[in-house]
Amino acid sequence: MAHEGPRLPSPRGPVSAAVAAYLLEKGPLPSAGAVASAAPYGDDLQLALYLCYELHYRGFAGVAPDREWDPGLLRVRAALEHRFLTALREDTTVHDTVDDALADLLVEPVDGTGVSHFLSADGELWQLREYAAQRSLYHLKEADPHAWVLPRLWGRAKAAMAAVEFDEFGGGRPDRVHALLFADLMTDLGLDTAYGRYLDAACAQTLATVNLMSLFGLHRSLRGALVGHFASVEITSSPGSRRLARAMRRADAGPAAVHFYDEHVEADAVHEQVVRHDVIGGLLDEEPHLAPDIAFGIDATGLLEDRLGDHLLTAWRAGRSSLRTALPTAPTPEKDHIS
Repeated sequence: MAHEGPRLPSPRGPVSAAVAAYLLEKGPLPSAGAVASAAPYGDDLQLALYLCYELHYRGFAGVAPDREWDPGLLRVRAALEHRFLTALREDTTVHDTVDDALADLLVEPVDGTGVSHFLSADGELWQLREYAAQRSLYHLKEADPHAWVLPRLWGRAKAAMAAVEFDEFGGGRPDRVHALLFADLMTDLGLDTAYGRYLDAACAQTLATVNLMSLFGLHRSLRGALVGHFASVEITSSPGSRRLARAMRRADAGPAAVHFYDEHVEADAVHEQVVRHDVIGGLLDEEPHLAPDIAFGIDATGLLEDRLGDHLLTAWRAGRSSLRTALPTAPTPEKDHIS
């Protein structure tokens, strides 16, 4: 029986169209030539890869659960991953050491030109809504991709990683699960909280940032890169979240919108220390040969986040939407009637 997850999105090219049709048993898989000619960061390849990966999370409405392990689809996924990973390795300038990569993460840029800086200083409510819609592809399953690495760690690294993930999943309290807190943020912003709702609207750059986590998480050979990605997220989260909380307050976005980022300011400041000293430190104690992979994970994350940031800021500074499809207008808050 098909699992009733979110609906399949509209295709963005021949490869994603063929994958979507195959998932519904309505057509063949894409040819090797079509995959080989797809742009590695483009809409078509990134959506096709996203469709393959999402089968390992919640799947899609009308798609049989056993498609997750379909041999033909896995071969296509491997070809898509090869295109993506090859491009990442060619385009990422990797630090010489993990310490160097971490040191750069700990230094705030003096020019303050990133997305969180822009939203904090000048962001308007419509831009905050777009940002939340784009990020919902990850935040509504926050920490899930990183959980794939837990069986591939042991000792100090495993214990520390599990401790951080425990916090991400609410520390045993369902009302504090970070994915739920983000859904509350979306409600404050007048957005639909349904899982996968904004997949059609999200740009290729957003898809790539989410696909990177799944790529690293689903391959044991890339466990070091996944730990590097996780470190990058946790180390940069606290200052960025502080700016985004400020942006939400300035736009009067609502208490849940502010709370989501306030929560990350506090939690991720602690997580940063745990990840640096115990997750990375513990992994390197056990497997020092993974140091280049950890650095690659950090730097590849920066590459794709910079690509997304450039897309968002270019659109917003030109006064246009960063999304592929426009968001519905936010509902106007009801005012108390005074007779």
